[in-house]
Amino acid sequence: MGKSAIVIGSGIAGIAAAIRLAKKGYIVSVFEANNYPGGKLTEIKLGNYRFDAGPSLFTLPEEVSGLFELCNLKTSDHFTYKRLETTCQYFYPDGTEFTGWSDREKLISEFEDKLQESRKSITSALDKSEFLYENLAPLFMHKSLHKISTWLGGKAIRTYLKLPRFDFGRTMNQVNEKRFNNPKTVQLFNRYATYNGSDPYQAPGTLNIIPHLEFGRGAYFPQKGMHDITNSLYELAKRVGVKFYFDTPVKSIVVHEGSAKGVNTAMGFHKSDRVVSNMDMVATYKKLLKDQYQPKKLLSQPKSSSALIFYWGIKKKFDQLDLHNIFFSDNYRKEFEHIFKTQDIYDDPTVYLNVTSTQKPDDAPEGCQNWFTMINVPNNQGQDWDLLISTARKNILSKLSKMLNEDIESLIEVEDILDPRTIESRTSSVGGALYGNSSNNKYAAFLRHSNFSSKIKHLYFCGGSVHPGGGIPLSLLSAKIMTEQFS
Repeated sequence: MGKSAIVIGSGIAGIAAAIRLAKKGYIVSVFEANNYPGGKLTEIKLGNYRFDAGPSLFTLPEEVSGLFELCNLKTSDHFTYKRLETTCQYFYPDGTEFTGWSDREKLISEFEDKLQESRKSITSALDKSEFLYENLAPLFMHKSLHKISTWLGGKAIRTYLKLPRFDFGRTMNQVNEKRFNNPKTVQLFNRYATYNGSDPYQAPGTLNIIPHLEFGRGAYFPQKGMHDITNSLYELAKRVGVKFYFDTPVKSIVVHEGSAKGVNTAMGFHKSDRVVSNMDMVATYKKLLKDQYQPKKLLSQPKSSSALIFYWGIKKKFDQLDLHNIFFSDNYRKEFEHIFKTQDIYDDPTVYLNVTSTQKPDDAPEGCQNWFTMINVPNNQGQDWDLLISTARKNILSKLSKMLNEDIESLIEVEDILDPRTIESRTSSVGGALYGNSSNNKYAAFLRHSNFSSKIKHLYFCGGSVHPGGGIPLSLLSAKIMTEQFS
């Protein structure tokens, strides 16, 4: 009988971990509380409309392809995607419209023409973002920060020599305000803090690494929709022998003599040589490891923002909309103060519209569009969400109606809502925080839980709440880093 491993949760990191462990020779079982795989990366259907329910941006597709290659399969036979010509359409309150081209020269020209930004400043910003990525990604994204070997390697030593250039000591906004002339450009680059649920007015300038993922490495779209990432990897996991048990929440992780021995579910005790939690790190300790050591400092770190999403079937086609669209607020600083300081919602929030029917027409009836309409909101701390949602819905509809010159509410054919409470209940994300801990201080990268337990042998962690962070690419990398710790 071979070595066995149990994975708690079938989020995208849990599925990736299961595949990697199976390829290492482990007999892998995945226990999932829901009746479907994917965690946040799922889909919903309303009448004749289909929506990707959660993450909507696809970057670093090689982290998905790598799993197929690990299994000696050709990715295109099982999962197909395309690179986008435009990463996002931006709409400003004064009527300015900006296209985020994937082609570098077209993008620089767009900044010059639409936002009167100098070629020098934009080129410098793009180059700096690439510099941060090339120097920090190998260390912070691909290695465990909790192993001494990471800090003694040649790459790490070369990185130390460049520390002053990484902008740890300035906020993202401070860097961008100094760099650009137009406040609209500052707002556009500050937006990337939301990619890990943070505040650009608090988060370190190091987060300016993120634009390179879109502008440098490219944004992509799976030809069957984002949910196909889940579907294709789920099928791959089953192909390599992983067993999934749905509607089977884990009640506790069994620890004996300082070592994880398995898990308890409603079906009883399940013995295992290794246990991996893809559940939110805080929930893992508070719900599954109640009687074990609690890393209080990590558990008490401020959490990231959450999201309020309206899934709207719109019985009209808006040609000015692309796959990704941003309708900016009039005062970005106030918006983030509401999210992170007063824990409520600004009356003029920045609205993100994801319209997959622009790339996958069968996601909506002919002449219609499927609008994934999202705003960043605080995580759940007991607010009156029914009131906040009602008010936000009115403000969003008013904003979009004004900026698109159309009565949007009259076009809504079907509707569903996802808020921090339902995110929390469906995914065990504490407070509905989308990315675990926030990155609102310069030490944030070092304040994420490791991919293994230093107190309990044979216990490991993966997913967006642990190192290296949230989002599809980092979650997949967390599974890779975690399995590298396995013997």
